[in-house]
Amino acid sequence: MADKRESWIGFGQKLKLKSDHGFLIGTILLAVFPIFIRDAYFLHIMIMALVFSVLAASWNLIVGYIGIFSFGHHAFFGIGGYVSALLAMKAGISPWFGLIIGGIVAALLSFVIGLPCLRLRAAPYIAIATLAFAEISRMTCLNLVDLTRGEMGLWGIPHFPDIILPGIGVISFAGGVRIPYYYLILIIFVVTMTIFHFGLHSHIGLAFRSIRDSQDASESLGVSITYYKLLAFMTGGFFAGVAGGFYAHYLLIMTPTSVLSIGIMIDIVVMTLVGGLGTFLGPVLGAFLVVLGLEYLRVLEEYRFIAYGILLVVMILFVPSGIGKKLFREKQLVD
Repeated sequence: MADKRESWIGFGQKLKLKSDHGFLIGTILLAVFPIFIRDAYFLHIMIMALVFSVLAASWNLIVGYIGIFSFGHHAFFGIGGYVSALLAMKAGISPWFGLIIGGIVAALLSFVIGLPCLRLRAAPYIAIATLAFAEISRMTCLNLVDLTRGEMGLWGIPHFPDIILPGIGVISFAGGVRIPYYYLILIIFVVTMTIFHFGLHSHIGLAFRSIRDSQDASESLGVSITYYKLLAFMTGGFFAGVAGGFYAHYLLIMTPTSVLSIGIMIDIVVMTLVGGLGTFLGPVLGAFLVVLGLEYLRVLEEYRFIAYGILLVVMILFVPSGIGKKLFREKQLVD
């Protein structure tokens, strides 16, 4: 009986799609999506799902793969957005450059906050310290009214400049169009996931997993704990900052509550846990399920979040490891 059970488990594992193959198929489907669906409302939902996919994947890199329990990841999202928006509004710097600068500033701040925090090994202390940093960031943006306009909102943010492609024409981001923004965030998403894929299936990924499983054992083998923790923290912070920069130049208005509230962090955590913590495609799948699910639950009006909470409880009870682990199998380093 035991041999038969093991054979069925092995057969079930073979039926699962490899995560990298799933990523390739998913990217192709996302690339052709606007060909069939051009409705602005649905495109907006897909754009937001891709934004949160980048956020969830970058947080998963920090928590799921290296085991740093950061609960201030939304701060890098908001900081990247504010930096890119203010550079465009106050200094006239193109949003194309501001997008990258916002990510770099977020990465640098993640280094500053990470250097003292990541020396702490107890998860609760790291969680409290990173959450405090996010709250300080929110209060700073809230009180610098002359610069950020506080809760009145930073409005009038410039959109991305037009792109001229020889033989194709002008790609315009003005006038409330959705398709150029959709493909831009899709490119950001693909670049993010590709970098994560190659990084996690190299010696860096092996070091990340060893630190997550046992810091003492990793240190005894010569793995630099602080270096790899900071590498993961800064990489996650950079891509969260880039996502924030895109968000600012897409919606063209920002408030501290919209990008720096604890609600954003809760969404990221839920998406990652629903999809599967420590899996490659799990957080992406979770982001799409949560964003699309919340939109479809609008028909329930005031009962929307009650239904949302019930569905989450059911998900945790019946699929505690996440949907991603049920649908995909991770590519091994020896493949």
